[in-house]
Amino acid sequence: MQRIPVESARPIRVFALARLAVALVALVAVAVFGFPAHGRAAAVLGVFVLWSAGLVFTAREEPERTLHALVPVVDFALLLALELAVPDTLFAVRLAALFLIAAHAHFQGERRGLVIAAIGSAALIAGSAIRGDAPVDSDLLAFYEAVFFLSALATAVVVGLLRTSESASRLRARGLSRRTMQAESEVRRRVADSIHDGPVQELIGLDMILSAARNKTEEAEVGELIEEARDLVSRNVRALRDEIIDLGPYAFQEITFATAIEACLPVWQRRYGFEVRLALERVEITPEMANDLFRIAQEAVVNSGRHANATRVELSLRTVDSQVELRVADDGQGFNHTTTFSTSEPGHLGLQSMRERAELMDGELELESSERGTRVLVRAPLRAAA
Repeated sequence: MQRIPVESARPIRVFALARLAVALVALVAVAVFGFPAHGRAAAVLGVFVLWSAGLVFTAREEPERTLHALVPVVDFALLLALELAVPDTLFAVRLAALFLIAAHAHFQGERRGLVIAAIGSAALIAGSAIRGDAPVDSDLLAFYEAVFFLSALATAVVVGLLRTSESASRLRARGLSRRTMQAESEVRRRVADSIHDGPVQELIGLDMILSAARNKTEEAEVGELIEEARDLVSRNVRALRDEIIDLGPYAFQEITFATAIEACLPVWQRRYGFEVRLALERVEITPEMANDLFRIAQEAVVNSGRHANATRVELSLRTVDSQVELRVADDGQGFNHTTTFSTSEPGHLGLQSMRERAELMDGELELESSERGTRVLVRAPLRAAA
């Protein structure tokens, strides 16, 4: 029973915050009613608040740790303690249990979610039976508990199944995106090789012929025409070489992200006329991650030059805790980014590919744009190179 993969850490953080909010509201409600049951409910809820606050902090720093199997164990242990301390909280405990079951089933999948639902609901029902002083008569309580147990199992199955199906679809889409991008890289490599071995070499040969002809001619007008032809050849060679660099490196096993960016730097500055400031930390990452980060950075810089009319671009790469952070910011004209990722208009496909590459790295892409400029921020789990 393997846990299904989580695409983004944001839902984990939301779940942690929601758990804390429920615990805080319950504690405030107990305080409003004058701490009934000699403060036992407040004591248990205080522990629940501290536990939930700890999970919020953990979700911010290491979200995967909040999905450990011990987390639902502690959740239901605290619910059981509250029910045993104050039997009148039975119905509130049942509602909170259904919330936790649904959330855990979403992150764990239907199999693990079903196990959590069965064990957690059975423990609560057993605790109520052992205490024996429920706020309703025994026949009605049996009916309530049967409905609660079946509802818990149904919630776990339905939510977990939906989550598993969604993850399977995402994994298939991810595989398709990865294969598409690999095919794109192969096409880029072939085009770069073709340009380098074909037109560039032919133009260099032509330049050599023109140079030889210029040395042998004595007529000034002919010499000037040959020089103009050589200038034209040189411009075309430079343009083709720039295009080769724009196609990007395809051997990240031999070069680093920083090397690839530095190779593009003079081309970007010459083509778009802006200043590019680099702050690249030495980060050991896999070739696949280096390629994805390079493509995102390249797309962001090109957008700054083509569409934003920027005069300055800042590009940085660093590690933050256990994540890699890529940041590209410019001072150009912003755009309406609220619908950018939901449209297929020309010019927006590059931004969509940036998001897809970030998701392929199990990361997140944040985009902020205003009249003061645009910022692209990518965070992804660090995968160090072997």
